[in-house]
Amino acid sequence: MNRRKLSGLAAGLAAAALVLAACGGSDSATQDAQEAVQDAVEQVEEIAQDATDTSGSADLSGSIVIDGSSTVGPLSEVAAELFMGDYPGVQVTVAQSGTSGGFEKFCKGETDGNNASRPIKESEIEACGEAGIAYDNIVVANDALTLLVNGDNPLQCITVEQARQMWDEGSTVKTWGEVTGLDIPAELQNQPLNLYGPGTDSGTFDFFTEVINGEEGKIRIDYTSIGEDDNAAVTAVRGDIGAMGYVPFSYYQEAGSEVKGLAIDSGSGCIEPTPENVQDGSYTPLGRPLFVYASDTALAKPETVEFFNFYVNNSGRIGEVAGFVGLNDAQVQEQLTKVASLAGN
Repeated sequence: MNRRKLSGLAAGLAAAALVLAACGGSDSATQDAQEAVQDAVEQVEEIAQDATDTSGSADLSGSIVIDGSSTVGPLSEVAAELFMGDYPGVQVTVAQSGTSGGFEKFCKGETDGNNASRPIKESEIEACGEAGIAYDNIVVANDALTLLVNGDNPLQCITVEQARQMWDEGSTVKTWGEVTGLDIPAELQNQPLNLYGPGTDSGTFDFFTEVINGEEGKIRIDYTSIGEDDNAAVTAVRGDIGAMGYVPFSYYQEAGSEVKGLAIDSGSGCIEPTPENVQDGSYTPLGRPLFVYASDTALAKPETVEFFNFYVNNSGRIGEVAGFVGLNDAQVQEQLTKVASLAGN
């Protein structure tokens, strides 16, 4: 029932109270009747007010287009589905062309938001500036980028230096036994090391190479590129005891017991990829924020403002469904402030 009908019902009940009072009868009966009707009026008015509070969902309409990271894409898809359930008049479309590919579209004004698993690059900043697009990064979740090995591999933890030996540009490591200091049993010493990782358009690729190898894009040339298909790394690791890949936390969570996520030691001991370790900052250097970049033009539309506020306020629920780590309270408040500022509020 809409607010107009509810308000009409409230008015009708109030009129009934006046009729009862005019009809007479015992004073106590009349008083009781009036009090009962008044209670009903107040309840209906409360329902009417609730209808007003949520009526924006029926009135809000329009379309929102988001592209970019294959890591953040599934998260934004969940956010879009939940949002459209509350706001059926708004159509939210989420595509996945990689962080870099998405920024090309975003900085041409072709999309309202860009999913990104890394911060915007200088060249992308310049492109957005030339197009007159103002923007900000809205953190929508946290991620524990995870080094995966086969479930039968007995390794439990790896240092950043050992990972660098495997992945760095110019690496000549061919077997697990060639990695200095790696705690690996004798039967795996000669096992070939087969590496799987995303392609160069991926923000995950940029992030991983920077924090592990010390420079964005710096990597050995003989690893197997999986492009934007993180599931391909999971599949490869499942079928090969000598394989290693790196994937977002959600893919590790969904992979099952046939793969194992390694703890990482950046100098303070082995830290496992868990939501708690990501939120408290101890999972370094592979813990990271995940972004959706939003433009000022996009946030001039009320439906886009509502979407980003919804995304941030419901990050815990969205992250749980999508397999990521939600925002903490401080992050939520900071991101809501960013949305308001970009929207001109």
